[in-house]
Parts: sequence; C-alpha cells; structure tokens
Amino acid sequence: MRCLLLVAIVVFGAAASAQTPPPAGTDEIAQTLFAPDLLIKYRQEIGLDATQSQSLKELVQKAQSRFLDLQWDMQAEAGKLAQLLRASRIDESAAIAQADKVLGMEREVKKAQLSLLIRIKNLLTPTQQDKLTELRRNNP
Repeated sequence: MRCLLLVAIVVFGAAASAQTPPPAGTDEIAQTLFAPDLLIKYRQEIGLDATQSQSLKELVQKAQSRFLDLQWDMQAEAGKLAQLLRASRIDESAAIAQADKVLGMEREVKKAQLSLLIRIKNLLTPTQQDKLTELRRNNP
C-alpha cells in the first residue's frame, strides 16, 4: 500500500508541476521566467499586443495538449509499476526498470514545462520583462 501511495505521489506531483509552474521566488530559475497566468493577469500593464497574445494562446494550447499526453502515458506506466510492486516477491530489476520509465516521463514533463516558460519569455520585449518582474515582485 505504501508503494502504491509513493507511485501516486510521483505521478500526481509530476502532473501538478506540469500544470502549474513553480511559484516565483522559490529559486533563481523561477524568478527569471514567467508563467502564462502572470502574462494574462498583467497583459494590459505590460502592453501585450495582439500578436503576442495570439502567440501566447497557441503556446499554452500546444503545451496543455503535450502535458495531457505525457500525464496519460505516465499514469499508465505508473500503474504498471504499482502492479509490479503489489507482488509478494518483487522482481527488483523489472521494478527499477519500470520506475526509470516513470521518472523519464516525469523528466519529459519538466522539460516541456521549461520549454513553454522559455518560449513565453522570448515573446516579451526586455521592457515588458522588466515591467512583469516588477509587477510580480510588488504583487505577490
């Protein structure tokens, strides 16, 4: 039962991280990138134009589709791991190999998330980035 709980935590933690970027201020990387909801919230204040808004929508839609696919596949692989762990005598090699698959998929989720955040930042001008950083700092 504990193993199943561990698998659930890994799967749902990865899924949650795929949908919600790390909060600002938690590390240097998070402080240099911008979550989509931040741009949506402050689009007028930073002067997001129509082209940028359309590009942002497209980026987020593609990312959500990718995250859904990854989450779906990762849950299936986690289920296989849970099945292996239910045995009274666990095949360690098979369980570790399956865990590697699950962790590899989690890595793909994080890579896709980082890619989205980089593309979002690259949509913005340096002035918009500075203004958004200021708004985030002053409105936690």
